[in-house]
Amino acid sequence: MTHDKDAPLREDIRMLGRMLGDTVREQQGAPVFDLIERIRQTSVRFRRDDDRHARTELEGLLDGLSREQTIQVVRAFSYFSHLANIAEDQHHIRRSRAHLIAGSTPRAGSLEHALRALHDHGYGPAELVAYLETAAVSPVLTAHPTEVQRKSILNCQAEIARLLDQRDRMPLTPEEEEQTDEALRAAILTLWQTRMLRPARLAVLDEVANGLSYFDTTFLRQLPGLVARVEDLLARLDPALGSLELPPFLRVGSWIGGDRDGNPYVTAEILDRTLSLQASVALGYYLDELHALGARLSLANGLVSASEALLELAARSTDPSPQRNDEPYRRAIAGMYARLAATHLELLGFAPARHPVAPAAPYASPAELQRDLDTIHESLRAHGSTALARGRLRQLRHALRVFGFHLAPLDLRQNSDVFERVVAELLIVARPGCDYRALDEEARIALLLDELATPRPLASVHLRYCDETESELAIFRAARAAHRRFGVEALPNFIISKAGSVSDLLELAILLKEAGILRPHEQTLDANIIPLFETIEDLESAPRIMDRVFGLPVYQGLLGTRGRCQEVMLGYSDSNKDGGFLTSGWSLYKAEIGLVEVFNRHKVRLRLFHGRGGSVGRGGGPSYQAILAQPGGAVQGQIRMTEQGEVIAAKYGNPEVGRRNLEVLVAATLEASLLAGDAPAPRTEFLDAMQTLSDAAFAAYRGLVYETDGFERYFWESTVISEIAELNIGSRPASRKKGTRIEDLRAIPWVFSWSQCRLMLPGWFGFGSAVRSFLASHPQDGLERLRTMHREWSFFATLLSNMDMVLAKSDLAIASRYAGLVKDETLREAIFGRICDEWHATADALLAITGQDELLDGNPLLKRSIRNRFPYLDPLNHVQVELLRRHREQHDDERIRLGIHISINGIAAGLRNSG
Repeated sequence: MTHDKDAPLREDIRMLGRMLGDTVREQQGAPVFDLIERIRQTSVRFRRDDDRHARTELEGLLDGLSREQTIQVVRAFSYFSHLANIAEDQHHIRRSRAHLIAGSTPRAGSLEHALRALHDHGYGPAELVAYLETAAVSPVLTAHPTEVQRKSILNCQAEIARLLDQRDRMPLTPEEEEQTDEALRAAILTLWQTRMLRPARLAVLDEVANGLSYFDTTFLRQLPGLVARVEDLLARLDPALGSLELPPFLRVGSWIGGDRDGNPYVTAEILDRTLSLQASVALGYYLDELHALGARLSLANGLVSASEALLELAARSTDPSPQRNDEPYRRAIAGMYARLAATHLELLGFAPARHPVAPAAPYASPAELQRDLDTIHESLRAHGSTALARGRLRQLRHALRVFGFHLAPLDLRQNSDVFERVVAELLIVARPGCDYRALDEEARIALLLDELATPRPLASVHLRYCDETESELAIFRAARAAHRRFGVEALPNFIISKAGSVSDLLELAILLKEAGILRPHEQTLDANIIPLFETIEDLESAPRIMDRVFGLPVYQGLLGTRGRCQEVMLGYSDSNKDGGFLTSGWSLYKAEIGLVEVFNRHKVRLRLFHGRGGSVGRGGGPSYQAILAQPGGAVQGQIRMTEQGEVIAAKYGNPEVGRRNLEVLVAATLEASLLAGDAPAPRTEFLDAMQTLSDAAFAAYRGLVYETDGFERYFWESTVISEIAELNIGSRPASRKKGTRIEDLRAIPWVFSWSQCRLMLPGWFGFGSAVRSFLASHPQDGLERLRTMHREWSFFATLLSNMDMVLAKSDLAIASRYAGLVKDETLREAIFGRICDEWHATADALLAITGQDELLDGNPLLKRSIRNRFPYLDPLNHVQVELLRRHREQHDDERIRLGIHISINGIAAGLRNSG
């Protein structure tokens, strides 16, 4: 008899759905519950059979809802989406544990799989240790203008996930099972009674607090544990390595509180408060761990020996208690706690909640605290207590190496246009008559190099500049102050958005010089200058720009102070909005190939920072496949990538799921770095075919989005973009400028809006036209060539896999209801008809190339997920359409607006990677 591995998932979903239904019946009454159930059943018929009668019945049901009924219906289906997510996450944990317990072959993406593959290719443990000495893997959390989840909702979900996990981990007595089920019902009731939406727009510091919650939940404990796991696996492969301790090759970075591009609310004061909040989380964790460690290490003289260094550390302790006179480890830890508490007071301006036993001098740096922890570690190992050195103490030592006193490296980002205006004002004041913005590129470079060669500052404290310039100068001064306070590791990266020239990099260098972060006379640069290439044109120019920058002697000198490593950020979102899914992916790939060649020629180490979003339309998709699909030489043991929006909650809200996702990043980086030489370079005919496809897809996409009369109006009327702009979900506006131009709209709400109406257009449009054109010009062998590309070229296979996922999540029947919101019938039929034709052409092309009979045949897990959740997601779309229609007719109805915003939340939760 075949064991149904998914049966526990279905049981969990049914159980949670039943508990939610019971809650609705108890709280809102049987008529509301019956109405919700009737809508669900009708929606299932509409999806399953494309039943016209079901559509008519559904529209009639929704048209007849009162405002209060609408709110309850939307809340019910939204919360079911959240509960289904929790059940799926728990099932992934369940299956992973079962796989490990069974001793099965390690799965792709696991550390065991990566190390076995590397061993099979001749890499020994000692070589891997040497490689990890210079490795750098970093997911970077970013604030997301379409992140819709409240922290209170996330807390409820975490409790439900914990209880589900508890039901899985051990056999329960009948009484324990009853207690767990009662706790689950209580948690779901709390969820139902918790307000889903924020009453006011998020402030930047609210976003900072949300981001920091993932450090408490996941990163502070799981990341050190993962590093320790790598050490143990390598030591097991080669016992001669002994007590192996790896450097902190894995770190979590952040943009939250430092990303100023288009966000005027990120000020010098906000930057300072962000760094303080981060430090408070790190120091609070260390203080709690030291307190727990002191309780555990009750080792007494006479029963165990201690090293001279440990005894000296204990002797320096300010602990006055005679009860601990013969407990040197506790005395030492009490003294360390007192010093760390003093550090807390010095750095943050207030004492920790748990006071030390006596005053002490603060630590001057994390290295000082690290030395004291090492003293305890070495003493325990030297005197027969290795097991005690490997537990909580080992975790704390790793955590301190990774997080320091600053917790997470914070990136500062600003648009190149802002830097240009600021530098131009500084120059015209310092050099009267100098019109910097009127100069051509070569003249700008010459002038900026001249300024970099002199220690003279451009700005004067005695002069008043425009508000923008004053704000930017204040930010750079605050960054310099943060370096002195927390160390340069706290603010290591300065990113230039919309980088498109050499002068863009040099302008940032000038501003770093003004703050003393770049000191030319010392040949010292305390931070990385990172260009972000975003548009198709900028990606094409990236290799040329970096080649020219590396040819400047002054820049070469600066690289010497940064270990001859240069980071380059690639923008997936804006390149997609600019040129479409296929051309964006291809332009990014070509840019990487060009950058690898330029960096190799100049003997500079390349670190790529991938600005990926959650959705495929913004570069999303499985991280493991995405990293392995990079061109040879693009992953040199170092990689950063953004984690955004609801993807952060999905990946890192659950500690075990978070551990798995961190492990995937490390495993993929190792494989892509060390095994890339074994993968054959793409054939020339593949590259030529890809260029042909890209050109045709670009023309189709641009033809629709930027060259079709009325498309802008169609987009604003057929999606929730207007309502997203009103929703209190982020500190940044949805558009860079006032107005409705597609060019000015941020890429995130652009993609998010298409996801909400279930078209997912940015993730696939243009591919069908491109394949049709390619086959027309290659009638004999075109399809076979594309099939070969899919089999042999991981880049092309990954593109198609991501597109497969997007097409499966789209729904033309539901999208047609959104199209019905467009008032101009001629415009509606012309554009929606064109979109439908392209969708069918794309789906047909995908199936023909992959050999699948249906979408997602190659991804049964996701296919199952869609089958389980979409009958409950579809009603939200149907209700949302009706609410949008009412809202646009009755602008002043607050309850309708509330219903729309709740539906946006629920649909985003159901799709999981929609923005």
